Amino acid sequence: MVRKKVALLGATGSIGKSTLQVIREQSDKLELVLATAHCNCDELYHAAEEFNIPTLVVTNENLKSLNHNTNGKSTFYYGESELVRILLEGDYDIALNAISGSAGLNSTMAILETGKTLALANKESLVMAGHLVKEMQAKHGSRIIPVDSEHSALFQAIGQHPHPEVARVHITASGGAFRTLALEDFDKITVEQALKHPNWDMGFKVTLDSATMFNKALEVMEAHWLFDLDWQQISAVIHPQSVIHSMVEFVDGSILAQMSIPDMKLPILYALSYPERYPSRLVQTNVSGLPSLTFEDIDPARYPLYFLGLEAGKTGGIMPTVINAANEAALQLFMQRKIGFNEIYKVAAKALDKTVSIAHPDLETIIETNTSVYNQVINSK
Repeated sequence: MVRKKVALLGATGSIGKSTLQVIREQSDKLELVLATAHCNCDELYHAAEEFNIPTLVVTNENLKSLNHNTNGKSTFYYGESELVRILLEGDYDIALNAISGSAGLNSTMAILETGKTLALANKESLVMAGHLVKEMQAKHGSRIIPVDSEHSALFQAIGQHPHPEVARVHITASGGAFRTLALEDFDKITVEQALKHPNWDMGFKVTLDSATMFNKALEVMEAHWLFDLDWQQISAVIHPQSVIHSMVEFVDGSILAQMSIPDMKLPILYALSYPERYPSRLVQTNVSGLPSLTFEDIDPARYPLYFLGLEAGKTGGIMPTVINAANEAALQLFMQRKIGFNEIYKVAAKALDKTVSIAHPDLETIIETNTSVYNQVINSK
């Protein structure tokens, strides 16, 4: 059997580590030919040793002076520009973009430009530049397979059904760390409390975005672009057990859901194996052992950043980039204990209020705006 060649961007993050587990189990079907990290060189080196990865990229150019020695088995490259070059020229079948935050955008565009398949775990690519991503995809015939558990669920449930048969989709949300916390205690939330997600083991940004529910606003924006859905066709609902990962409601009233215990290895496996399904023992769900499954509406008083994100998404243009950049900066300030949890929303709202909208920004404008807004927020404290 010819193994599928995989490029893994963000190999040392939570998604990256889960992907390595998938490739370890599926080593007869998947071959890791490129892996990247931003600064965790030691973990990247160990992965290269185990998986015999020929090409490694550290996107933090400041680490170039370390002169990594991989005994001739792997070649290190440094900097985002080198990563983009390698993605444009490299020999791989599918690239999984698990880079965190806005830093993943340039890689997404490079992968799509090659006409290869993109397994997308980087929300910000579609949030910031959905219109450009769709244009690039159409121009080069690239395929995007979603890796987020919610969008993987929608992708699987929609299947081969034609677009007019989909009435609406329902994206599920855990509710994060503070679903039941009294509202009067929100101004006392600590960093340590915010980083304790009830169901998932994820990096700090995704965990904090879950606590504010900003991640669901990002996911609604993603679904809008991924599945060509109008805004009124997309809703989110709190499902604390995180067993149903999303649902598709069809025009005849039928609802199809994809469900499993919460584990990112399953949507990763599906993205890498598509259109097949590889046999796996990594994620097994005991149906009789599942808890009762419940659903509830999203409370605007508890999750104002979700609704603010929806407004930015519907406005479109440069506004999704602005709120995303402001949120990323606010999370850094919160992690540094320079602002409180409630101020994350206030920082994002202030950034939107100060911005004059641009309807159809190009990639350069998006990147410049992202950097400018981020720096303005960081330097304001």
